[in-house]
Amino acid sequence: MMDADKAVPGATAVLADFAAGLTFEDLPKDVVDHLKLAVLDGLACCLHGATLPWTRMVADLVDHDGGTPEASLIGMLRMVPVANAVLVNATAGHAFEMDDIHRDAITHPNSIAVPVALNMGERLLGTRRAGVPGSLVLTAMAAGYEVACRVGSAAGTDLLLRGFHPQGTVGPLVAAATAARMMGLDAAATAHALGIAGSLGAGLMAAQEGAMVKRLHSGRAAEAGVRGAELAAKGFTGISDMVEAEYGGFLSAFAGKINIDRAVQGLMPGQDMQWEVLRTGFKPHAMVTSIHGALDALRAVMTDNNLAAGDIARITAYVSHPTYVHCAWPYKAQGITAAQMNLYYGLTMIALDGEAFTAQFTEDRIKAPEVLAFIDRIDAEVDPAIEAEGPGARHMARVTVVTTDGRTLSHTERNRRGSPENPVSAADLDRKYNALAVPVLGEAKAAKVKDFVAELDTVEDIRPLMNLLTA
Repeated sequence: MMDADKAVPGATAVLADFAAGLTFEDLPKDVVDHLKLAVLDGLACCLHGATLPWTRMVADLVDHDGGTPEASLIGMLRMVPVANAVLVNATAGHAFEMDDIHRDAITHPNSIAVPVALNMGERLLGTRRAGVPGSLVLTAMAAGYEVACRVGSAAGTDLLLRGFHPQGTVGPLVAAATAARMMGLDAAATAHALGIAGSLGAGLMAAQEGAMVKRLHSGRAAEAGVRGAELAAKGFTGISDMVEAEYGGFLSAFAGKINIDRAVQGLMPGQDMQWEVLRTGFKPHAMVTSIHGALDALRAVMTDNNLAAGDIARITAYVSHPTYVHCAWPYKAQGITAAQMNLYYGLTMIALDGEAFTAQFTEDRIKAPEVLAFIDRIDAEVDPAIEAEGPGARHMARVTVVTTDGRTLSHTERNRRGSPENPVSAADLDRKYNALAVPVLGEAKAAKVKDFVAELDTVEDIRPLMNLLTA
């Protein structure tokens, strides 16, 4: 993506140059098709999230602040300033653990990129006579995905294991690159947008054990990225070597290592472009992605052997070390957030209910006596064989079930359902969309949104979509 005869700049500059120069014509068809699915999935997550109490609290706060009504709150009947809109909408997108996931970056790009691109598009509609085409939205989203997922992958599990939440730390880069591209910032201004947003990232993983604030990390990331782009457009400066700085840079501070090669992979002279968009998968379970392999493995054991929950005496889940640290802590019914992040609760839902979706995460269900009793049948261990396969096997899981009649049954799930290697079907995504969007919009509006997004790459103006999304 760079000329070979030019001096090699730092990683931050390389990423900014890529994002600023990206055009819709650069996007291969499979990338465009995936991004349209990411938009539909992201909107479904935002719509469902808009109904939840933690999102409503943030929306109430924003309403109290007032300001210029320039961007929509998705699933709500009002408009607010754009930075406040993305704060609410990206909180909603991450509000129920159903947004997409880039495994190596440990980041959920669509819950940030979708509202940022659409809300920034609304601001553009208010400042110019021409419409905002869907192709610009998709291009800006691609910039956000490609920049942030490279940096997040360079940080890898080290960032997570040091206690930082990738959505709150990597997420601002999704938002900054997306917003900068929507605004048409040049490479220098985009670098400053990234340098500002990267300095504002935050989020502690202890939030997963019951705190609503985990959801807010995504909203704050979106707000930081938009603010970074807005300030950069005014000439405000950020950290010029934010990604690669040896002291206090993103990689050195959050990950304790500086993996520049991964941060700019595919963007240097002589390298083949590898689209991070296509390394992003969708989530069929409303739970942390790290345990989806274990959930799928248990479901396979039960289905293949015609087992019911009453047939199970013991379950042992063998997982990677990052998954064990992240998700295998003692379950105490601390709240819905904790239930969605907990391996033992997830396996219990598969055993008892056959799924882990919206109905499995209510205040009554997460503390039901039969749930707490079944959790006592489950153990988890770090599997040395999975660890030996390296970071790429982080989501791999092996589940062993001992039945009440003495049989020992096992299944290994290398690639979770919904991953790029084991994608969910179009029908599965359609069911997920309908389950989340129809209760908010109604069948007619939800169908119109779906039809509009299917043609997003060709529409001349996003205004009809935004009108549909204000329920």
